[in-house]
Amino acid sequence: MEEDMDEGQTQKGCLECCIKCLGGIPYPSLIATILLYAGVALFCGCGHEALSGTVTILQNYFELVRSPVDALDVFTMIDIIKYVIYGIASAFFVYGILLMVEGFFTSGAIKDLYGDFKITTCGRCVSAWFIMLTYIFMLAWLGVTAFTSLPVFIYFNIWNICQNVTVLEGASLCLDPRQYGIVPIAEAKTMCAGTEKFYKMCESTELDMTFHLFICALAGAGAAVIAMIHYLMVLSANWAYVKDACRMQKYEDIKSKEEQELHDIHSTRSKERLNAYT
Repeated sequence: MEEDMDEGQTQKGCLECCIKCLGGIPYPSLIATILLYAGVALFCGCGHEALSGTVTILQNYFELVRSPVDALDVFTMIDIIKYVIYGIASAFFVYGILLMVEGFFTSGAIKDLYGDFKITTCGRCVSAWFIMLTYIFMLAWLGVTAFTSLPVFIYFNIWNICQNVTVLEGASLCLDPRQYGIVPIAEAKTMCAGTEKFYKMCESTELDMTFHLFICALAGAGAAVIAMIHYLMVLSANWAYVKDACRMQKYEDIKSKEEQELHDIHSTRSKERLNAYT
C-alpha cells in the first residue's frame, strides 16, 4: 500500500515538473524560430538547386560556356550567389539559436521557476542590440525577397512565351538573354520559336522544375521576412518586460533598504530604553 502511494507521489511530482518545464518554454520565440528555419531552409535549398538548373539551361539550350579567364560572367555570378547561400544558411542557424536563448532568459515563466534574478545593464543592452540587429536583418530579407522575384519574373516570361507558341501557330517569338543582362550585348544568343532547341527547352523538365524552385525560394524568403517581423514583436515585448522588471527591482531594493533602516532605528531605540530602565 505504501509503495503504491510512493509511486503515485513520484508520478505526480514528475507530471508537475513536466508542466513547469513546458510552461517555461517561450512559445512565441519557438514559433518564430521554426518559421525562420523553415524559410531559410526553403530559400537556400530551392535557390541552390534553381541556380544549378539555370546553369544547365544556359549551357544546353543557349550554348553559353564558362569564360576561360577569371572574368565576371553569369556562371561566376551564380557561383558567388551559391556561396552567399551557404553563408546565409549557417549564419541564420546560429542567429535563430541566439534569439531562442534570449527568449528563454527574458521569459517571465523562467523567473517564476527559478526565482528572482538581477536585471543588469548588460542584459538590457543585449536585448536592445537584438532588436536593432533583427530590424536590420528584416530589411535585408526584404531585399533578398525583391531580388528573388527577378528570376521568377524572367522564368515566368519564358514559360509564357512557350505557352503562347503552342497557342499561336506561326508566331515569331524569340528569347534573347541580352535583355536580362545575362550575356554581353556583343554576343548574340537569341533562340526563336520554331527551332528544335526552343521546343526541347519548352518541353524539358529543367525549365519547369527551375521555375517552380525559384517560386519556392521566393516563398522561403517571404517566410523569413515574416519570421523577422515575429521576432521583432517578441523582442519588443521582452524589452518591455525587462524594463518593467528593472524598475520593480529598483523599487524592491529601495523598499528593503528603508525597511532595514526602520528595523535598525527600532532596535537602537529599544536598546536605549532598556539601558535607561536598567
